[in-house]
Amino acid sequence: MLAKRIIPCLDVRDGRVVKGVSFQNLTDAGDPVENAKFYDEQGADELVFLDITASHEKRKIILDVVARTADDVFMPLTVGGGIRTLEDIRDLLNSGCDKVSVNTTAVHDPYFIKRASEKFGSQCIVVAVDAKRIKEGMIYESEENWFNDAFLKEVRLDLSPITRHPSPVTSLTWAISTHGGRRMRLIDAVKWAKKMEELGAGEILLTSMDRDGTKDGYDIELTRTISEAVSIPVIASGGVGTLEHIYEGLVDGKADAALAASIFHYREYTVKEAKEYLKARGVPVRL
Repeated sequence: MLAKRIIPCLDVRDGRVVKGVSFQNLTDAGDPVENAKFYDEQGADELVFLDITASHEKRKIILDVVARTADDVFMPLTVGGGIRTLEDIRDLLNSGCDKVSVNTTAVHDPYFIKRASEKFGSQCIVVAVDAKRIKEGMIYESEENWFNDAFLKEVRLDLSPITRHPSPVTSLTWAISTHGGRRMRLIDAVKWAKKMEELGAGEILLTSMDRDGTKDGYDIELTRTISEAVSIPVIASGGVGTLEHIYEGLVDGKADAALAASIFHYREYTVKEAKEYLKARGVPVRL
């Protein structure tokens, strides 16, 4: 069995690490390169930077952060946020990151993933799937411009079973969300993950928007369902509050990697402690 990976995540704004809740009430939390070095010393397998001010005029800032990090840190680095063009990907890879994470652009243009993987290789194309359990009363935005595509129309979310059985607690149906969970799409998250694999994604970064920030643990049903549906690696994200949650995501959820932010950033646990905990419970990790 391949070793499971532990991946800290840092939100970066204007070249600084920030912390907050749902991108609100942000406070400065240090230099991203210094944070990256700390996680590298702790034995993190990879690191994710989420560029939360990734407008065109701000892009040069994150490129500089990536370049400085790549000079001092040797673990793989993934950057997500605001990637809209193949040139964005090229610039980030040239700056020294190893992978890019794409969400909203893939929803607007699914074949962007195919073009990106063909140009740069699937190993560096991560598709971020922000999934939310469907509930009565949700308002969805439709992608009618591509639902008639023969390859994509089957990912459309069929709400009729939910209308007949409107129980979000027992339903195993999740929709795709974008813009930090604020916009819901008429897309079945599980089918979407499979389509992204077919189009060339090398990895899925799966976040439960229902659990994100709650510290109640990963959505295990969601994680396991998508992990079993695809053959590419799945990174579990959203809801970690304890080391037990990481274990559950990797073992019960069958994820290949566990992403966490607050528990590492606020030093509630170290990456080293997480790995030692997992190893003691029989989970293969790199120490």
